[in-house]
Amino acid sequence: MSDMNEAKWYVVHTYSGYENKVASDLALLVENRKMQDLILDIKIPTETVTEVKEDKVKEYERKIFPGYVLIKMIVTDESWYVVRNIRGVTGFVGPASKPVPLTDAEVESLGVEKHSVEVGYKVGDLVNIIDGPLKDFQGTVIAVDLDNGSVSVNISMFGRETPAEFELYQISL
Repeated sequence: MSDMNEAKWYVVHTYSGYENKVASDLALLVENRKMQDLILDIKIPTETVTEVKEDKVKEYERKIFPGYVLIKMIVTDESWYVVRNIRGVTGFVGPASKPVPLTDAEVESLGVEKHSVEVGYKVGDLVNIIDGPLKDFQGTVIAVDLDNGSVSVNISMFGRETPAEFELYQISL
């Protein structure tokens, strides 16, 4: 059996607008055929877009690469066949006979896999808010959640301690 370290990210080309259908159909097939050890993850790279029109703010998800789905898998004849024959898939990106995996640099630049984050502050530290509506306020760190990229800070407002949530980049020592 293949080692988990051999799993790489591959790009699959789909018909336009079929990305979500391909991802959900493949996830269901992986579940039904018990192929979780071969096909580990399926992603559709998206970004949140904030649109302001006539004083109305609207947020929506937009596909960064329409027509493509990223799959972390170990390529075997079986896994290749399963992915290749999902309705809506036109093929792997690369030569027809052999899919080409993304490099580590490409995976990192696409933001497909989260990497560990280190911050210079810890619970109990006095920090400055450097971005957002509470910019220029100071507060005490009460919790740091690196997995979700957030930090909770107690800020003194109107003579009271008020907890507030921030993104990691909004805070500095």
